[in-house]
Amino acid sequence: MATADHAAVNVLTGYRPKTTAECVAVKRVRALMEGEPGTPWHRSSPLHITASALIVHPDSGRVLLRWHQRHQAWLLVGGHADPGEHDPLAIALREGREETGLPDLAPWPDAEVRHLVIVPVPANSREPAHEHADIRFVLATSVPEAVRPENPDAPLRWLTPDEARMAITEANILDTLSRVEPLLVR
Repeated sequence: MATADHAAVNVLTGYRPKTTAECVAVKRVRALMEGEPGTPWHRSSPLHITASALIVHPDSGRVLLRWHQRHQAWLLVGGHADPGEHDPLAIALREGREETGLPDLAPWPDAEVRHLVIVPVPANSREPAHEHADIRFVLATSVPEAVRPENPDAPLRWLTPDEARMAITEANILDTLSRVEPLLVR
C-alpha cells in the first residue's frame, strides 16, 4: 500500500460501519487503497476518495449547510484532495475553511470518521459519471458569525437539526445528520 495513502487507511482503522451499505463502502475503499499508489485520490478514477464535514456550533446546537449549485441541494462542505494531499481529515478542514471562511474549524468532539458513503456523481460536460467515496467528519466553530460563503452561488445557512432535516433532500446527508445530532444534545 502506498505510504501517502496511510492517512486514509489510519482514519478507517477501528471505524465500525453502521449499515450493510456502509460495510460494502468501507471494503471498496480499502480495496481502492490496495491498488495503484495515489489512485484513490485521482479525479479521473471512476471511484475516488473525497472528504467532507458537517460543521456544527456546539453552543447553539446548530449545523451549517452549503448550497451546491450543480446538485441544486443543501449539502455538507468538502471535496477533492489537492495534489499531494492524502489525509481525509486535513482535506475536510481545508475545504471547510475555503468554503465557509471560518478560521477556527477543528474536529469535534474528536477526529473520528462519522460516516463513509459512496455517492454517485452524474456525468456533466467536463467529466463522465463516477463515484465519490466520501469520508465524513464533524468540525466545530466557536465563531459562527464569522461565516462567509466562498462565492455568491454557494450560500451558507446555520440551521437547527430539525430545520436541516427539512432543507436536506439527499438521503445520505440525512443519514450523516442523524449520526451527528446525538452529539449536539446538551
